[in-house]
Amino acid sequence: MAKSPAKTSFSCSACGASYSKWSGRCEGCGDWNTISEDKGLTSAGPAKKSLGAMRGKRLPLTDLATQEAPPPRTLSGVGELDRVLGGGLVEASAILVGGDPGIGKSTLLLQAAAQFANAGLKTIYVSGEEASAQVRMRAQRLGLADAPVKLAAETNLRDILTTLEAEKPQLAIIDSIQTMWADNVDSAPGSVSQVRAAAHELTTFAKTNGVSIVMVGHVTKEGQIAGPRVVEHMVDTVLYFEGERGHQFRILRAVKNRFGPADEIGVFEMTGAGLAQVLNPSALFLSERGQPSPGSVVFAGIEGTRPVLVEMQALVAPSPHSQPRRAVVGWDSSRLAMILAVLEARCGIPFAGLDVYLNVAGGMKISEPAADLAVAAALLSAREDTALPADTVIFGEISLSSALRPAPQTENRLKEAQKLGFTAAIAPSGGKSVSVPGLTLRPASDLTGFVGEYFGAG
Repeated sequence: MAKSPAKTSFSCSACGASYSKWSGRCEGCGDWNTISEDKGLTSAGPAKKSLGAMRGKRLPLTDLATQEAPPPRTLSGVGELDRVLGGGLVEASAILVGGDPGIGKSTLLLQAAAQFANAGLKTIYVSGEEASAQVRMRAQRLGLADAPVKLAAETNLRDILTTLEAEKPQLAIIDSIQTMWADNVDSAPGSVSQVRAAAHELTTFAKTNGVSIVMVGHVTKEGQIAGPRVVEHMVDTVLYFEGERGHQFRILRAVKNRFGPADEIGVFEMTGAGLAQVLNPSALFLSERGQPSPGSVVFAGIEGTRPVLVEMQALVAPSPHSQPRRAVVGWDSSRLAMILAVLEARCGIPFAGLDVYLNVAGGMKISEPAADLAVAAALLSAREDTALPADTVIFGEISLSSALRPAPQTENRLKEAQKLGFTAAIAPSGGKSVSVPGLTLRPASDLTGFVGEYFGAG
């Protein structure tokens, strides 16, 4: 049977209006002789495999110099949460929050929902993992029972979107995205296709209806948000809630934020009354630090826009095994292997036959390369059984040639150290000169010189 010829379409070159047949005058803009036959948007092909000849709507274009007002934000009143969000909650934004089971995600978001509701936002909390009674019990324990938050327990995505459309909230919290299921997808809740479909529908609903939606995501054994990586690409902001169960500190870290800086952190402390924000995290991380001891070094780091001082702890001991152990908590293990190789190859300090343990105190996770010099100092201090001065902070990046590279935001690091009572800092030379009253900067040119000056080797 012969196929029918492709349908011909016409459009106006002035306003883009589409017509099924040619006409001399455009009814949309009134111009004459502007209607012509469409040539097609793509190469010829089957109708279901190509765009064909049908025209779409012309997009409004702007130049790079066009200035737009920043998106309006709503402050929650919790400074640490507002900092991580980039200055507050943005209207019609989609936020994904991930973290280990039992780390405090639901507690944090229930407290945030109460704060935003008290600030005037109409807020709905939808729980797919707990019954409404369980959420109310948590709210009563946290002292949030009087907050004007609407609560529901449901996993059917169609029912949830229908409720949100009818209620027209300004903020909706979905706990969690892995429990949601769309009835048009033939797979079990929590599967890759279900998570992708639910996240897409919720993100689209947020953009088209002006509702800010916060979705909770489970994490895998590797610490990544479970499900397809496309979910993190769809949303505007991705937050990770980190912390060790043995510590009371919790870190809320922004790994993606279209409306603010990434890698920003907010520090909370887990208490019997919920999560309390920590306004001075450096003092909290160093509060348990005792007298100076071998292997203990204070690192002046930068997390997002915030300077944070943490203690790096190292232990070097003879190994009873043929293969020495290399254990790391809170830092990159491959980076540790690189530092050990540079110390042995460039400085002549072997670690063969020695077990090496490295820990970032307080449950903090450090990722910036400026911690290289502090790690090397902690390792050498533990190996030589020599304690560095307690009033000294260290930071700097180590290259494979043993050269030391200056770290960014040196002045902010030094000001934070001086504010906490430190009087000296060891940092790479070569950066711009920075002077902080009450603090002495001791420059180091390379790793070999640093080892020789402070440990009498190299």
